[in-house]
Amino acid sequence: MGSETRGPQGFETAIHSGPNTVAEFHQRRSVVSQLRQLLHQTPSIVPLIVLVAATIVFGIILGGRFFSAYAMTLILQQVAITGIVGAAQSLVILTAGIDLSVGAIMVLTSVVMGQFTFRYGLPPFFSVACGIGVGALIGYINGFLVARVKLPPFIVTLGMWQIVLATNFLYSANETIRAQDIETQAPLLQVFGETVRVGGAVLTYGAIMMVVIVCVLAYVLRHTAWGRHVYAVGDDPVAAELAGVQVKRILISVYVLAGIICALAGWALIGRLGSVSPTSGQFENINSITAVVIGGISLFGGRGSIIGMLFGALIVGVFSLGLGMYGTDPQWTYLLIGMLIIAAVAVDQWIRKAAA
Repeated sequence: MGSETRGPQGFETAIHSGPNTVAEFHQRRSVVSQLRQLLHQTPSIVPLIVLVAATIVFGIILGGRFFSAYAMTLILQQVAITGIVGAAQSLVILTAGIDLSVGAIMVLTSVVMGQFTFRYGLPPFFSVACGIGVGALIGYINGFLVARVKLPPFIVTLGMWQIVLATNFLYSANETIRAQDIETQAPLLQVFGETVRVGGAVLTYGAIMMVVIVCVLAYVLRHTAWGRHVYAVGDDPVAAELAGVQVKRILISVYVLAGIICALAGWALIGRLGSVSPTSGQFENINSITAVVIGGISLFGGRGSIIGMLFGALIVGVFSLGLGMYGTDPQWTYLLIGMLIIAAVAVDQWIRKAAA
């Protein structure tokens, strides 16, 4: 024999009579609570919904022009640089840090690739390798100061942003290397600006590289020990260290990898522009943070998906292209993206209560 009684706060108590009487408590969770738990486990759902909704709305308003294969792939081309830099930013933010120097690293490494080729006459492949090495070195310095010296990531990368930006202008003497010179003497530097056609779609190799980087990092973060350690460090570094995670090594490796990815973005930037310009890409640090936040990665670390970051970058691309095709003032794009950023942070705070 047994009976059930309803207790306070949505709990049901099942009382079973017999030789061994046991009281079982089952919590009945509301739909809102279940939704919050789902979003906590899969935070990329929200930006995916926003991306699909925005695409449908602009498709209805603009008709077949917006849904054409060319328009869809144009969005990928436009967000390629932001997506690559956003991948680097995602790694750092997952560790509860932030990197304000990513845009400056990207530009400096592109300048190094160009100057090493045209000023010193080095083979383009070696110049690219040197640029990637510079990105890794700057990332290591950032990681060392954060992990070993225990300086706040915001302060370290803010200072590094200024240092790298000044170094960029001093080293390049504000000189732009023309696209014609690169095309005739070092076409390897422009390789990520070349296109490939798939039916009516036109993809640049830079856009393809962005997708590859995001997919590889998504797999690594979810299915390797290093990736799980990145999440653990961002969630609770003290608990992670007690569990045997080498927190300092993980942090340094994250910043080094971020620097390397930014260097690859610098290479893609040359392909996108066709030239090497020390004044380009100055706002990619802000654009990358925007993509990360809208993509559902928590600024508090330890939660989020790099696929969500890609969705966030694509949302910005959809709004930019859609509003541009509609003929509205570009400021409307900034207004809507600003609202999305605030909404994304508010949703993140609400979702975080599911873990409490």
